[in-house]
This record gives sequence, C-alpha cells and structure tokens, in this order.
Amino acid sequence: MKRNLLVLAGVLLLAGFALYRQFFAPGEAATASREPGPKLNAQAPAFALQALDGRTYEVGGAREKPVLLNFWASWCGPCELEAPDLVKLYDKYKDRIDFYAVNMTAGDRMDNIQSFVKHFKYEFPVLLDTEGAVGDLYRITGIPMTYLVDRNGVIRDGFGILKPEELEKRINKLIES
Repeated sequence: MKRNLLVLAGVLLLAGFALYRQFFAPGEAATASREPGPKLNAQAPAFALQALDGRTYEVGGAREKPVLLNFWASWCGPCELEAPDLVKLYDKYKDRIDFYAVNMTAGDRMDNIQSFVKHFKYEFPVLLDTEGAVGDLYRITGIPMTYLVDRNGVIRDGFGILKPEELEKRINKLIES
C-alpha cells in the first residue's frame, strides 16, 4: 500500500513538473507556445496542402483573388453551425474570393470528414492538414478559426464563428480592399 502511494506521488510530481515547464518556465519553447496566431497586416504563413479532390492548393504571397481560410473539424459543433453560412457565402462570392476549408485532419477521421463535406455540400476545396503542421503554423488553438487574406498575401482579419451578416460584411470589406 505504501509502495503504491509512493509511486503515485512520484507520477504526480513528474506530471506537475512537466506542466510547470510547459506553461510557466521561462524559455523559448514556453513563450513561443503562448504567442497568438499570425498577426494582422502581416504576411500569411505560406503552405501547400493536398485537398479531398486530390489537387494541391497553396497559400502565401500575391494571388489573383483574396482567400478565406477556415480551420475546422468534423467533430466540432460550432463548425457544424457555421457550415451552412460558409456554403451560402461561397455560392454568392466564389467568383471574387477563394474559400479553403482547412480540416484539422490529424485530429479527425477521413470518413467523418467526407460525411461532413457531403452533408453540408461543400463545393470549395477541403484541404487536409494530415500532420497538423499548418494548424501549428497558424497557431490554431480553437476551431472554427477563420483568416481573411488579401490579394497580396496579407492577413486582414482573423476570428472565430460570426453571425452570417458580420461574416459577409468582413468578406465584402476584404474584396473591396
């Protein structure tokens, strides 16, 4: 009995030390993990990801149209709430802005992703972040998360879920800039 208590105390001590180092200890790794995502009015971190359609899509630098990057997962309740609004806005603005739905695939299942996309009738590219590298690059800590990137590759806005009217207002502002 005493031996089990000692082992448990040791495990708790190690876990506490690990948590302390992760969140409170000074150092490069600790401060980097607490920094917010990409900065507004700065270049969007560049990446290339394969999509469900088999094509590879790239973000970063100048482009013909601005882009909406929506980070999501099939198990995310707020993502389900937002999906119909994204579809409606895509149908309305697809000629003036690119929509990319970046699935956090490292924490999702492919059959669930495909079912979600089919159910909500996503016609825009669904990019697969299979390793979680793009989520890390954009420091995604909660989903849904959306970034609006202008034609020059500069992040102009970033937000969680919005009411459809507000999302449309921000899309229009990006298109007009």
